[in-house]
Amino acid sequence: VQLQASGGGLVQAGGSLRLSCAASGGRISGLTMRWYRQTPGKGRDLVATITTHGTTDYADSVKGRFTIFRDNRKNTVDLQMNSLKPDDTAVYYCESDAGDWGQGTQVTVSS
Repeated sequence: VQLQASGGGLVQAGGSLRLSCAASGGRISGLTMRWYRQTPGKGRDLVATITTHGTTDYADSVKGRFTIFRDNRKNTVDLQMNSLKPDDTAVYYCESDAGDWGQGTQVTVSS
């Protein structure tokens, strides 16, 4: 499965962005999907997870602000990010349980 992440950009603190991860070459309905983020010089941190049954889990740093969605008909997994903070600045990646990764999309939050 090929994953394509999009939706990143520059936003002011307190703003919102919605990231989308579109899959092609296969269906992701049977896979747990995750969003990670990475800042320069650091490893990738898990941000949000959604199982095949729609159960979600979030990093403590984003709980109450981020929401992960999946649309099995569209073959996508989105990450709605609200109340963004400068600390949320990172490259965001989507990943499937099959080990496939998207190319990353940059999110920059200005103070």
